[in-house]
Amino acid sequence: MGALVAVLSKCEENIVPRVVAMLEELLHRGNQAHQVITPETSVSTKCFDELRKRSALFSSPLAIGHNVSSTSLVDRSGGFGNHHEMVFEGQIFTQSTTRSIGRAAFNKVHPPQHPLKKMLRTIDGYYAFAVFWSGQLMLGRDPLGVMPLYYGENEALCAIASERKALWKIELVDVHSFPPGNLASVNRQGFSFNAASTIRQPPQRGMKMREAASRLQKLLEKSTRERVAGAEDVGVAFSGGLDSTVIARLAQKCEVAVTLVTVGLKGQSELAHAEESAKALGLPIMIQAFTIADVEEVLPKVLWLIEEPNIMKAGLGIPLFWTAQVAARLGCRYLLAGQGADELFGGYRRYLTVYAKCGIKKVVEALYHDTTTSYEANFQRDEPLTVFNGVELRLPFADNSVVRFALSLPIDLKIESENDGLRKRVLRQVAENLGIPPFIVCKPKKAIQFATGVDRGVRDLARSKGLTPREYITQVFKAICPNLRGMQGEHSNLLQPKIS
Repeated sequence: MGALVAVLSKCEENIVPRVVAMLEELLHRGNQAHQVITPETSVSTKCFDELRKRSALFSSPLAIGHNVSSTSLVDRSGGFGNHHEMVFEGQIFTQSTTRSIGRAAFNKVHPPQHPLKKMLRTIDGYYAFAVFWSGQLMLGRDPLGVMPLYYGENEALCAIASERKALWKIELVDVHSFPPGNLASVNRQGFSFNAASTIRQPPQRGMKMREAASRLQKLLEKSTRERVAGAEDVGVAFSGGLDSTVIARLAQKCEVAVTLVTVGLKGQSELAHAEESAKALGLPIMIQAFTIADVEEVLPKVLWLIEEPNIMKAGLGIPLFWTAQVAARLGCRYLLAGQGADELFGGYRRYLTVYAKCGIKKVVEALYHDTTTSYEANFQRDEPLTVFNGVELRLPFADNSVVRFALSLPIDLKIESENDGLRKRVLRQVAENLGIPPFIVCKPKKAIQFATGVDRGVRDLARSKGLTPREYITQVFKAICPNLRGMQGEHSNLLQPKIS
């Protein structure tokens, strides 16, 4: 876990102090070791004050910064010789282990575009990286965009960061999400994006339910095993619904200690359902009940992390923040969750409206759109909430192979008709094949903000202050972020990625 930032000056000015300021803004993402790297030199320290002092001794119009949560990722200071330097933030998944890489080097003889594109196309993981090359930066983000990364520019500089607040810190107003699976070159003319490994809509396969469920289960088993590799204890964000129960059962098969974590407001019936589901799975569960006062207390912190006054995102973010908090207390480094399943398998009720009004083809398009924009709608909201609590979010459904296979399945394996009250049919078949009890397999979806009672809590708080929920959320956000100016303001349409 950590934070990645990089800045390039268009005017050949020293930007090292800006990089240091951005890293300081993101200390909550990693405070055990810090790096500032330029094409000529680097500083690596365990103490941020020491980094600030040593960085003041040199200048550069181009620099990369990195906060990390493990001192083992910090290399000694020194020159780069005949190698490119890549600063990598994130994880690479394999069957045997999960690896985090702080810095890596490769030969300078050839331009780095080819190996970097190959990495984006072949490596399974959640990551972002920055590389120096001939006076410019090269940047990339994993194909699904699970690892957050933002970019912005003005007349003086170009910059990227793991969270928007670091870009706002250096007064960049127009801040946008870095397009997943893209490789970007950055120089004095600005950003130039190249799609290296993006998710495309595959042709629909003719496949029967039995075969589809069998193949999907194998892909999910592999994805889950890779995401818990090397772990002894993992937590599962657990509601007792279909998605989280499938993830819990798959983790149970991976020979790691699994603890289910359920949160909600006191008196919510879903807490009892989660307890019953955990008993049926034979897994330990930690249930934490909260109050409306707890909602009021945590809301400012959640809004600071999700970086926008959005009532729906706040309603989804608060339960995940609590879940990560509980998982951290239990000693779980990884938190598994079921994000991505609804977009892949048609879980939301709105897909029935599309089905009824526009037909199957438009449902296919809607699922593809929602899956490929999940990085903006879900992932970049959720990852900071868990990292803040010292827990890494792992999403078995957000796997390249799972996503591509699921998008290729015919709609009738997901939604039987425009009146299908359950949906996600192929995933329910996987659950049945895994021996999950019918009372879970056939449970209708209920959105987490309603199941936990958090949405009601926010609305009650707003009402008690004589405000609408939107007004209340905005008021709290402005109180904690008075100087954050990058909220898709009046010039937000001026900086759009140019992808070749």
